[in-house]
Amino acid sequence: MPLPQFNLYPAFNTVRLSHVEFLVKNLAASRAFYVDMLGLQVTDEDSDTVYLRAMEERGHHCMVLKKSDTSAISYLALKVYSEEDLDKAKVYFDTKSHKTEWVERPFQGRTLRTHDNFGIPLEFYFKMDRLTPIHQKYALYHGVKPLRIDHFNCFTPDVDASVAFYNDIGFRVTEYTEDAESKKLFAAWLHRKGGVHDMAFTNGVGPRLHHTAFWVPTPLNIIDLLDLMSTTGYLANIERGPGRHGISNAFFLYILDPDGHRIEIYCSDYQTVDPDLEPIKWDLKDPQRQTLWGAPAPRSWFEHGSLFTDLPTQEPLLKAQPIIAP
Repeated sequence: MPLPQFNLYPAFNTVRLSHVEFLVKNLAASRAFYVDMLGLQVTDEDSDTVYLRAMEERGHHCMVLKKSDTSAISYLALKVYSEEDLDKAKVYFDTKSHKTEWVERPFQGRTLRTHDNFGIPLEFYFKMDRLTPIHQKYALYHGVKPLRIDHFNCFTPDVDASVAFYNDIGFRVTEYTEDAESKKLFAAWLHRKGGVHDMAFTNGVGPRLHHTAFWVPTPLNIIDLLDLMSTTGYLANIERGPGRHGISNAFFLYILDPDGHRIEIYCSDYQTVDPDLEPIKWDLKDPQRQTLWGAPAPRSWFEHGSLFTDLPTQEPLLKAQPIIAP
């Protein structure tokens, strides 16, 4: 199926992904994982909630950990260009008959809650509290030295339909995997901020969150994290890597937090600013698309994901499978 043409003039303008809220069963364990192990900075907390940011970020938070009886994802959040774009977004989603509501979020201005074509909860905002820069406070750097949140990847039952939806609101495909027989998409990477992706979609039981990614300075930070995790009780939380993706060219590591939410530690992808940049196509059977060095991903990487709160899943339309490690 041909990719849709880029929509360079969407109904409203999104700057980038912004933050995510994780529901976690043991707040202390999750705080220890993200703060003491990975190195995110606490910007506010109470007995039920922890707000975190990475080292380069000026906004108040990129991740919210909220104590809950269940492990799930509350929403994915994106920043728009202006207050006017928030109003335009509401009109757009109302026209599409998507439920919309204005919600109150600490440390943010007006926030529009809605959902995508498969029900993934999305929140759009323009204004968030600004904090003092800490990117040159090197005494604070520890763990994997996370610089910023980079992207979300979601399982979807129909990658073509997800791409069409996000394309319409201005996301642009940078790379994609196509099944040679059906010509349907198995996975796609879409961006707003000029990297390889803000959002990606993978064929599978969905909608579910596959992973949240954080950008780090160098591959050596990932090696240091592996040494740290393997000697401090987190060996079982290491799922895949380290390695280099064929798609995106990024150096990667996949790990699981105490609730099983998958985190990618990520660096070394490339710039995609030009609006006429052609997407790169990969064949589903090409082993180098998963890992440039040829090693296939484990089965869990194609099957395990985090549920969104109160959102049922569907079986994928595409039954084709990539190469999977035994």
